[in-house]
Amino acid sequence: MNLTYDPGFGIRLARFGIAGAVATGMHVAVAYVLIARAGAPPVVANTVAFTCATFWSYLLNTKWSFSSSIGVKNLLRFSVVSIGGVIVTGLVSQLAQSAGASPWFGIAMVVCLVPPLTFFAHRFWTYR
Repeated sequence: MNLTYDPGFGIRLARFGIAGAVATGMHVAVAYVLIARAGAPPVVANTVAFTCATFWSYLLNTKWSFSSSIGVKNLLRFSVVSIGGVIVTGLVSQLAQSAGASPWFGIAMVVCLVPPLTFFAHRFWTYR
């Protein structure tokens, strides 16, 4: 892990945020179409939407945010980080619920923790 000064850090971070917003929008759009137009059950719709959004996120982050090449190695690493993000999301949500916190508090904690964790995992592992 190289922690030296990175002049492109801010740009990379901003692009990562934009890519995340685009992927989130894609997830919502795909899930909506599948539920409202195709009559798919929400679990199926969200699973398909998550898969589409994650793949799009991989492409956008690989080429644009981290200026890397598409490849099996970083695809597998990206997938591991994404699955890790889902696990952390579930754990944080469960902890918030177990503590009696509002669901919105759990969501806020996920939003504050998961994107930075995944950004740094991608920065120092996926695209090293």
